[in-house]
Amino acid sequence: MRSRFAVVALASILGTLAACSSYGPRTTAPIETRTPGGGVAPPATPPRPLPPLPPLAGEPEHPHARWVPAAFADLPGWRDDHVQELWPALRQGCTVPAPRWVALCGEALRFMPHDDADARRWLEQRLEVFRLESAEGDPVGLATGYFEPLVEARRKPGGAFRTPLWGPPAGFVPHRPTWTRQEIDTLPEAQASVRGHEIAWLADPLDALVLQVQGSGRLHLVEPDGSDRVVRLAFAGNNEQPYKSVGRWLIEQGEMKPTEASWPTIKDWAKRNPQRLQELLWANPRVVWFREEALPDARVGPRGAQGVALTPGRAIAVDPASIPLGAAVWLDTTEPLSARTLQRAVMAQDTGTAIVGPVRADFFWGWGDDAEAQAGRMKQPLRMWVLWPRA
Repeated sequence: MRSRFAVVALASILGTLAACSSYGPRTTAPIETRTPGGGVAPPATPPRPLPPLPPLAGEPEHPHARWVPAAFADLPGWRDDHVQELWPALRQGCTVPAPRWVALCGEALRFMPHDDADARRWLEQRLEVFRLESAEGDPVGLATGYFEPLVEARRKPGGAFRTPLWGPPAGFVPHRPTWTRQEIDTLPEAQASVRGHEIAWLADPLDALVLQVQGSGRLHLVEPDGSDRVVRLAFAGNNEQPYKSVGRWLIEQGEMKPTEASWPTIKDWAKRNPQRLQELLWANPRVVWFREEALPDARVGPRGAQGVALTPGRAIAVDPASIPLGAAVWLDTTEPLSARTLQRAVMAQDTGTAIVGPVRADFFWGWGDDAEAQAGRMKQPLRMWVLWPRA
């Protein structure tokens, strides 16, 4: 989710589906196997974790990851990245720098590279490289993607626009559990708590679910007077009920295979099974509350957990127990459904409840149809390096 819970990974819509991928992070947990006779075989003995590496000079605490000293020459594609494009994200992050980055950020905010070579030289002179590994020494993990949805909305209910998005309900107290999604749809007391707190109305309940899972988004709003504008919805809390994946629910119901679950297939299933749509939505009891924000510049992304606007293609969500927010990171993965490499410098500026583990990244694609398509397809093998200020 994010320390905001700000923008959630699309992978979290599918819940544990990412773990079903053959490209998922390797695990040392025992796997239950079946003998030829159908009995359960004893689990294999998991490999013993490697001892943690001692902290190095300038290195932060990272209890869930091994940072292995490396060099810029070890970064696949380092010489090919248009690394000058990192600077908008780097400068954004430097407005709220991690402690170790304070001095370097003061310089970064004054420096504007002339070209990629200039930017690359600056980074090489000021940063050192650490390869990320799991506690067991595994350098391979998982890359997924997320995006900022853009959805048609109306200020008042009418016609097809019957699905509300709410601000915090009456009596809202952060971190205190309240009504589930099903209870809000069926119980008069729960309905009374959200009545009058509607921000806007959508035509598709699954679009509302996408916004809630992503944690933020954009609305193309048509006002009662016929005028229209685009606003941003920012995360303002939730009902503190457990998140349940609707994709996982469909798999458990035998409605689709793990390899088939995606937003397009979920929406297609809902069109073919309208009588079960409510059942699908109620499978996830969590409801997210929003606040409306002006969007004076459509080129500016939503705020991540670090508190800065996310830059499409140059910001990622990470597990802060493995990578501190505000760190520069090198990614070695591929584009969705492709062997085309995705090797670039990015900034760790967000978190997510589905983003757990040392070699794990959620790549922010931006907004619009292309970003949604790329994010929805992305489940790629991943290697990562942290680029950290020299001591």
